[in-house]
Amino acid sequence: MNAQTEYLLQDGPAGPLEVAIDRPDGEALGVAVIAHPHPVHGGTLSNKVVQTLARAFVQSGWTAVRFNFRGVGRSAGVYDNGVGELDDLLSVVQAQAPSGGLALAGFSFGAFVTSQAVARLHGAREIRQLVLVGTAASRFEVAEVPAELHGRTVVIHGEQDDTVPLTSVMDWARPQVLPVLVVPGGGHFFHGQLPLLKDLVLRQLCT
Repeated sequence: MNAQTEYLLQDGPAGPLEVAIDRPDGEALGVAVIAHPHPVHGGTLSNKVVQTLARAFVQSGWTAVRFNFRGVGRSAGVYDNGVGELDDLLSVVQAQAPSGGLALAGFSFGAFVTSQAVARLHGAREIRQLVLVGTAASRFEVAEVPAELHGRTVVIHGEQDDTVPLTSVMDWARPQVLPVLVVPGGGHFFHGQLPLLKDLVLRQLCT
């Protein structure tokens, strides 16, 4: 993301996982773990939406941790339909954010995996912020967000997303009465609207 980005390999469930860490100036509020889009369709920790999320967290005083799911980049293993990828995410949380403030974020497939991580961690670990962008509700079984986390959650979706239709996200959010922030004219990758996406996330993180 920038010249100060720290890259490392950590132990993961299927072998080494590639991790990128960006730190804020001064003492961090905590660690934000950010999950990337579908590994089979080109998703990596360098995805522009993922980098935008990382920048928003760093600007808000968080350490941003991106990582490559198994089989991507220098991460060992092969795609596992979200099951192994959940284990990957949880192992990154354990290694990079074993205590202290924790935020979770994900884009597309990464938002699906992040939702499953929230379901697994809720009750055992406080999640201070949750950011779900382009949530892949039409393609995967996205977990519901616990009601007590709604006030610390922002769900952002593009009005004209042709990869994950907005209607599928609304169908997921409606039973939970979970608000969805819709970007007018926005597509799945928010081309030309990444500064707006960053601003929307910053508004959530600074409240």
